[in-house]
Amino acid sequence: MVDFTRHKQALFCNDPQSVADYQSTMNEAVNAVSDWLQQGKMYTGGSIKELRSQIAFMPSENGMGLQTALQRAVDLFLNKSLKVHHPHSLAHLHCPTMVASQVAEVLINATNQSMDSWDQSPAGSLMEVQMIDWLRQKTGYGKGSAGVFTSGGTQSNLMGVLLARDACVAKHWQNSDGQAWSVQRDGLPAEALQKVKVLCSENAHFSVQKNMAMMGMGFQSVITVPCNANMQMDVAALNATIDDLQSQGKIIACIVATAGTTDAGAIDPLREICAAADRCGAWLHLDAAWGGALLLSNEFRDMLDGIELTDSVTLDFHKHFFQSISCGAFLLKDEANYRFMHFEAEYLNSAYDEEHGVPNLVSKSLQTTRRFDALKLWLTIEALGEQWYGSMIDHGIKLSRQVAQYIKQTEGLELLVEPQFASVLFRVKPQGYPAEFIDSLNQNVADELFARGEANIGVTKVGTTQSLKMTLLSPVATFENVQNLLDLVLAEAARIKDSIAAGTYIPPID
Repeated sequence: MVDFTRHKQALFCNDPQSVADYQSTMNEAVNAVSDWLQQGKMYTGGSIKELRSQIAFMPSENGMGLQTALQRAVDLFLNKSLKVHHPHSLAHLHCPTMVASQVAEVLINATNQSMDSWDQSPAGSLMEVQMIDWLRQKTGYGKGSAGVFTSGGTQSNLMGVLLARDACVAKHWQNSDGQAWSVQRDGLPAEALQKVKVLCSENAHFSVQKNMAMMGMGFQSVITVPCNANMQMDVAALNATIDDLQSQGKIIACIVATAGTTDAGAIDPLREICAAADRCGAWLHLDAAWGGALLLSNEFRDMLDGIELTDSVTLDFHKHFFQSISCGAFLLKDEANYRFMHFEAEYLNSAYDEEHGVPNLVSKSLQTTRRFDALKLWLTIEALGEQWYGSMIDHGIKLSRQVAQYIKQTEGLELLVEPQFASVLFRVKPQGYPAEFIDSLNQNVADELFARGEANIGVTKVGTTQSLKMTLLSPVATFENVQNLLDLVLAEAARIKDSIAAGTYIPPID
């Protein structure tokens, strides 16, 4: 016999006991998070060895009850999680989040709306369409609904290169009936696999290659263009690459420009790249997953000059817009280009519905079931206003420039690239220290500070040089916070440098 009382106890539903349990347990969870926020240490999980030894999944036939399971989750997950709001958590494009975004998550999770048809998210569908229209106007595309919220930059970039490739094939190939070739209907022409190319800078996001491989084009379809000293796409090299490919009979489907490269935060010269794309008849996609935050900047919006000339744009709101993961968007300049991925499913969005103006968001997305993540941005913008929001974005840019000057004046530190957006690439370089050990020293300084929960600093390469990276997203990180972090870096380097040179050092990650 079915025990509906227990079913209701477990389910989030309109039952007096379920409602009471939800309120009490949510209060416990919120209190646990509040306690965690007030703990000063950035991270308490220890090394990966220590953490692995502490975490164990414990399924059972009868369960342990929600309160006990919650307490285990607090102990194993929450209390051992990285505090991304901590001023020493600067390794990645991993942002602290707005209170408004956290509040929106409660509503999103509780209602569990799905954006694949209007009758699964009536209000949410209409709100997302308005958010897309607002973003289009901020970008310079003008009013419209051609765009969709996504899981993030990789998915948005996939949509950009996918539509660009299929538009290119339709332009250059015909089927046996003399009609424009449809990749969606007929697959790829065999010749296109070798002829169609996508260009991006050597510092572009790895998702360009990853997405082209997933699309069946292979890594070989992506040609990387050298960068200048500022780590931006070199326009002269781009034009030379275009000329060389065209002389070989290749067809350039898409040029992917970047506004905010992952490491340096470099912003490619958009107007010049647009001119190159026009010259060869290529689609111009802009990966502005990070740099798109400048759309709201009070002081640096001009760094995105030319964004309105692109054919499509990637935006990520879980980076410098301070939204909780996941929250991104893809914007398409010409809505007609959505025809390359349109598919009509009667059980979701029928022709009848479209004729009567019912929003059809699933035809604009690679996802079917999809969260109403647009609410997070909606609530934040309405709560803060654009001026306040913009000042929080601008803080990181100003701070990065201040920190760069400090590094140049500090003995034992070396600035590797002048910051453009909100990223600082530098390294420890003790005076007189053997050059062959400097890369190892920098790697292990970062590892040691993380294992002890003192700091999270990125490790990357600038050319062949091992680099440390600070991604200064946090709108509450101060110059003094970063100075303290750099003091920790120098002290740690002094502590371990001799044992590294002597070959006796044991890394914390081992």
